[in-house]
Amino acid sequence: MDRIILHSDCNNFFASVECVSKPEYKNVPLAVSGDREARHGIILAKNEIAKSYGVKTAEPIWQAKQKCPNLVTVPPHHELYEEYSEKINKIYVDYTDQVEKFSVDESWLYVTGSTKLFGDGKTIADTIRERVKRELGISVSIGVSFNKVFAKLGSDYKKPDATTVISRENYKDILYPMPVSAMIFAGRKTCEALLKCNIKTIGDLANADSGLLAKKLGKQAEMLVRYARGEDDEPVGHFYDKREIKSIGKGMTFSRNLLGRDDIAKGVMTLSDNIAHQMREKNIKCNTVTVHIKDTDLKTIARQKTLESPTYLTKDIYKVAMEIIEENWKSDEPIRMITVTGSNFQDAEFGGQVNLFDLDFNDEKREKLELAIDKLRDRYGKGSITSANVINNDIGIDYE
Repeated sequence: MDRIILHSDCNNFFASVECVSKPEYKNVPLAVSGDREARHGIILAKNEIAKSYGVKTAEPIWQAKQKCPNLVTVPPHHELYEEYSEKINKIYVDYTDQVEKFSVDESWLYVTGSTKLFGDGKTIADTIRERVKRELGISVSIGVSFNKVFAKLGSDYKKPDATTVISRENYKDILYPMPVSAMIFAGRKTCEALLKCNIKTIGDLANADSGLLAKKLGKQAEMLVRYARGEDDEPVGHFYDKREIKSIGKGMTFSRNLLGRDDIAKGVMTLSDNIAHQMREKNIKCNTVTVHIKDTDLKTIARQKTLESPTYLTKDIYKVAMEIIEENWKSDEPIRMITVTGSNFQDAEFGGQVNLFDLDFNDEKREKLELAIDKLRDRYGKGSITSANVINNDIGIDYE
């Protein structure tokens, strides 16, 4: 028997929650937007009324108001969104305990064992949609399929408030004509590289030679080919699994675009310092560093590297993060946001080999120094000791 997996995606989630929590917004064009003064003056989410005017996510507020002069903008309330997310996921748990959050407004549900109680996959999806709307006032779109990737593509296929079934019988008809950019985890740079290989649709991707593509574009391309062919077999996590720490990350949207290595280095050093401090607090070391880069069009790429030995030292993380960026990004292309993340943890007491960082300053000495810095910052504040290259910076870094 095929697995039955749902992917539920809340429609216009931030804006929908704002309209539910404040009924006066229900019948007006509304958008959740960032702070203009802090250089976040863009549309983060919009309701259906604003969408009908042509308002788009990620466009500047001034541009959105040209399309819709009576647009109401409100700041984001992330705690409220988390609260509603928790309520929605508790509804999901009434149908299966295998619920895995993908983001604040998206979750996968494994319902193969639930069909005898609640009906087939489509019936369960329709029941969930009706309940979430009736009980919380939020509409969701749900994809139903035999794997997680196709279920996700199904929830994206028709919005708002719809159920789409992607089966073994129809997936080629529905998905293969779609542009390759619709594939999950296919970022802008990857799509540009695929287009250069004459891969324009998901169907083209599925029919590609995965080995040849991997040689040209790396292992991620091979993974995307498997996904396009419906070969994703990743399980859905359990809602009540122990929430172990899987990653520690820190991101920052800078007060101006970063241009050039010096700018990038300032941002990366600050982010690396932050996550290294958190790891030392938890007495864990990471074996993998991941960097997310967001450009001025709000497109994001993500790349990662496995370390030669685990670390919780700022300079080690900084060095690897900079290597990732230099290998995957042109320094003259502007960057709006960077996130640095450590993952694949192990206990710090079993930290592996000690490598010389330079000729006269080994990791053991650096570790003692950074632990001493932690104590000083805990006592006198984060701004008591900072990296010299961020003093009086103009990109928005503030240790205070």
